[in-house]
Amino acid sequence: MVYLKKGYKFFMIMCNPLYASAFLRHRVAAGVEHKSVLKGLGCNMVIDIGANVGQFALVARSCFPKARIISFEPLPRPIKKYQAVFYKDKFTTLYQEAIGPNECESTMHLSQRDDSSSLLAITSLQEYLFPGTAEICTVKVNVGPLSNFLSQTNIKTPSLLKLDVQGYELQALRGCEDMINCFMYVYVECSFIELYEGQALADEVIAWLRHRNFRLIGVYNISYSSHGQAIQADFLFTK
Repeated sequence: MVYLKKGYKFFMIMCNPLYASAFLRHRVAAGVEHKSVLKGLGCNMVIDIGANVGQFALVARSCFPKARIISFEPLPRPIKKYQAVFYKDKFTTLYQEAIGPNECESTMHLSQRDDSSSLLAITSLQEYLFPGTAEICTVKVNVGPLSNFLSQTNIKTPSLLKLDVQGYELQALRGCEDMINCFMYVYVECSFIELYEGQALADEVIAWLRHRNFRLIGVYNISYSSHGQAIQADFLFTK
């Protein structure tokens, strides 16, 4: 099943000139699993928190050709790849920053796979379920609220707030709280079990967003353990 999924993803990437170019030139594989979620939303702006090397931004660009995409990624190595992929895209902006409730310097726990790095410590369960994601070192990164970079008047509707921050979802949302009502959609990866120390689980994130007038309208890309336990998924909310 894993090989079938990888084969299908590779096929989807190679069928799209934008994705194929990013993969062949920079070895960046577009997150094609998100395309079915995004294609019906018609967004004019995407705020991409936890951009990594631009996997999600590539799909957002394909689905929303004229949208403004503003991405946030604190780690230098993935930033270089992101910049290489989007260097000709005038409507894409990248900030080397993590989003959180307070402006500070914080410790990032680097994973062997940089897309599994987190501002929370990586648990042994994460490494067990996803081999190759153990912590290799820590680095200091800048953290700040979204309002440090954008004002409410900068948000063009309809807009999408996307978060993929490896257990730091609730803290990152709190860093967006004073601007949350500017967004029509929130799309966030959440876990059902603790993969990072002290992380808020899916039910807590759902409750936080519901309290701020966002309702859950879809659950996508659920991953399961070998025993059939749900591990994590992508959740789509609308205002």
